[in-house]
Amino acid sequence: MIAMAETADVLILGAGVVGSSCALALARRGLDVLVVDKAGAAGMGSTSASSAIVRYGFSTWAGVAIAWESRFGWQEWEQHLGYRDPNGMARFHRVGKVVLDVPLLDRERMVSLFERAGVPYEIWDFDMLSERLPGIETGSFYPPKPVGSEEFFADPHGRLGAVYTPDGGYVDDPRLAAANLAAAAGHRGARFAFRRRVTSLDRVGDVWRAGFEGHPPVEAPIVVNAAGPWSSAVNEMAGAGGDFAVTVRPMRQEVHHVAAPAGLRGGFPVIGDMDLGVYLRPESGGNMLVGGTEPECDTLQWIDDPDAADLNATSAGFEAQVLRAARRLPGMTVPNRPRGIAGVYDVAGDWTPIYDRTAVPGFYVAIGTSGNQFKNAPVIGSLLDAIIDAVENGHDHDTDPVRFTCPYTGHIVDLGAFSRRRKVNADSSGTVMG
Repeated sequence: MIAMAETADVLILGAGVVGSSCALALARRGLDVLVVDKAGAAGMGSTSASSAIVRYGFSTWAGVAIAWESRFGWQEWEQHLGYRDPNGMARFHRVGKVVLDVPLLDRERMVSLFERAGVPYEIWDFDMLSERLPGIETGSFYPPKPVGSEEFFADPHGRLGAVYTPDGGYVDDPRLAAANLAAAAGHRGARFAFRRRVTSLDRVGDVWRAGFEGHPPVEAPIVVNAAGPWSSAVNEMAGAGGDFAVTVRPMRQEVHHVAAPAGLRGGFPVIGDMDLGVYLRPESGGNMLVGGTEPECDTLQWIDDPDAADLNATSAGFEAQVLRAARRLPGMTVPNRPRGIAGVYDVAGDWTPIYDRTAVPGFYVAIGTSGNQFKNAPVIGSLLDAIIDAVENGHDHDTDPVRFTCPYTGHIVDLGAFSRRRKVNADSSGTVMG
């Protein structure tokens, strides 16, 4: 006997910031949306480990354009959502973003994309860098070295400049931001079901039938895979992925919590320091977060099973990141023990997300977000909605990619830039910076 199935117009697998953004956009169009997640609430998976940095420096026009478009959503978050979550609202802190010069990033290309998009920026020389960030070491250590090597402790050489974007910053609570999106989607009629792990995905006639351990199945003509680091397993269930030119794979990454040095405790911009292989983000109470930018000298932590990942900070990860931060900020005190968290990225081969249809009818993906797409949460759902609406109405997105007009900026983005079948982005830094 076949179990009676719950039905919906769209089934979204994953209630992180990406899945919840998709839910809001699709529910706004009047579709009956059901979002299912194995965790206990929206944003409790990899979203909760995000450093939630909002920046605009990417290697492609599409990346810069949607990041700048998203800025306006973060700036007026409640207005963007059209709803005030009674459980509290995440807040965007506009503290600016500094990207230190490094050969791996093409400053000229970055600035030209900023000018095209209308992103305000400033070029800082090393004197300005020293003035605006008191106590910072302006010398170069490039390329990053293993922290256990003698070379790591060598004196810096040369002098660094930077590109500063005053509209950069961070969102103070990434989990709450996902919950806000979910609440706004619920206000529009979307339904959320938690603690449900998908066990099967089968195409039955014109609908998908999703099985769940210990729960009734769900039937829907459209499925959106927004399962983050579990996305590859979901694709396999659906029989999708055979024509993907860009692969995705889970990666473990750590972020550490330390006290900011005295000169920066009054506040400082987010700092992208690929010269040493770290980024620094202010945190409340005179503290800061230190994360990594996947320098070539470090072994990347690719994993096979996201459920088996250790989500506790390690001494090795702490040393790799915090000691690098201390070279940039000589006045910083290095704690005796690690304090931080680990999360799992869903990394695309070129660190650019895949927002696309698949070769399997009715099956769509919002995956490969590579630790750098939290910032685009205000617009990701709209991108998927545009693709789904076009494809379900007969448009061939593979041969004639949908063009998305950004509502705030008016920029036009060719969504083929996020295709599963695109050429790997040769301009990518090959890191979380995209």
